[in-house]
Amino acid sequence: MTADDDAEAFEILAAQLENEGSLVDSDVNNRDLPDLDPTLVPADVRAALEAILLVATDPVPPTVLAQLLEVSVETIEALCDYLADSYAQEERGFTISRIAGGYRYQTADAQAPYVERFVLEGQSTRLSSAALETLAIVAYKQPVSRAQIASIRGVNVDGVTRTLQQRGYIKEVARDPGPGNAAMYGTTPLFLEGIGIDSLNELPNLSDFVPEAEVVETLEAVLLGEETELEDEAATDAQDASPPT
Repeated sequence: MTADDDAEAFEILAAQLENEGSLVDSDVNNRDLPDLDPTLVPADVRAALEAILLVATDPVPPTVLAQLLEVSVETIEALCDYLADSYAQEERGFTISRIAGGYRYQTADAQAPYVERFVLEGQSTRLSSAALETLAIVAYKQPVSRAQIASIRGVNVDGVTRTLQQRGYIKEVARDPGPGNAAMYGTTPLFLEGIGIDSLNELPNLSDFVPEAEVVETLEAVLLGEETELEDEAATDAQDASPPT
């Protein structure tokens, strides 16, 4: 066999391998396309998904569900959306939600008053207003140090910060490169799970809670007016209390 014959043989073999590879890719793609329609997913896969989410204590990432059920991540996301819509149409008391980067079962919004009544009945471990204020500062300003939190709140926050760490809502995420290398704190996935959001991007905009300029001016005017009245009353009382000359 000559060199030309060898070259021709290799070209034929390469063409065959290329054709076979394209056929395999085509088969894989064709096999994945129907999975994107959740109604075509086998019933046992849907049942398995529900069973896993039912026993899971934390939100399960879609990549993990895809590996367990041997389907694509897109199929998992479409199937979870389909099941959530089905539960809503049937007016179920629960749904599947994407929380903290994963999926989990949780109660429907319409049942919130009843669930809150059940959860808070006799509960003695609720966070104090000081802890909630500190947690809100960490959520919006993270990473943030205890000194920065104390500066915003105007009080010492060592005890409150320690409590939030013990509850698992915040954690040390970095160190301040400045003098002292102060610990910098941020929120945890448990925080996202507790307030029912998927990421920090879903936090309400702070501007929604800031009153308009007219309201601020009115409040300032009222407060200044009250202060003036109090000063006038104090001056009058002082004059009445002074002995006659």
